[in-house]
Amino acid sequence: MKSVTIKINTTQNVKDLVNTVSMYPYDIDVRSGRYVIDAKSLLGIYSLDLTKPVTLEIYSDDCGELLKELDELIVK
Repeated sequence: MKSVTIKINTTQNVKDLVNTVSMYPYDIDVRSGRYVIDAKSLLGIYSLDLTKPVTLEIYSDDCGELLKELDELIVK
């Protein structure tokens, strides 16, 4: 499992995130505080407070390609 902090503050960022993670077969969640949402759920992500960075939890150790695609959203 791999966890990264991301910032998704525009509607285009949300759409790009959902489209990107939907191409991968493993489970991916978005955690904001005590809420955990499936990262492949557009409506679920919109239900979170996106004014603050959120944690992306990837349930795979082989996720290098996904992290490259999401590089612009990752908080460094």
